[in-house]
Amino acid sequence: VQLQASGGGLVQPGGSLRLSCKASGFRFSSYGMLWYRQFPGKERELVAGISSGGTTNYADSVKGRFTISRDNGKNTVSLQMNSLKPEDTAVYYCKRDSTVGLWGQGTLVTVSS
Repeated sequence: VQLQASGGGLVQPGGSLRLSCKASGFRFSSYGMLWYRQFPGKERELVAGISSGGTTNYADSVKGRFTISRDNGKNTVSLQMNSLKPEDTAVYYCKRDSTVGLWGQGTLVTVSS
C-alpha cells in the first residue's frame, strides 16, 4: 500500500508544472485524494482535494491556478499548477483521504527566476 509522487522541479514564475501521484495496493477509486504542501518550518497545508466521485475543492491561495484531477483507470491523482508564484515553493505531498492516513513522499516544487 503506497503513494508515489512525482513531477516536482524548478520552474520560473508564471510557469507550469504537473504533479502526479500513483497509488498502489488499495482500491483507489473508493477514496478521496488530497494534495498538501509544506513550507520550511511550517505545518502542512491542504492545497486541493478530490472526492471519489470527482468533486473538487481548493485552498483560496490556489483557486483558478491549480487543478486537481484523477484517473481511476491509472490509479493516479494529478495536480496541474499554472501561473506559479515564488510563494508556491514548497514540498508537495499527496494523501489518501481516509481515517487511516496514507501519505506519499514529498516532491519539491521550486518557483524561482
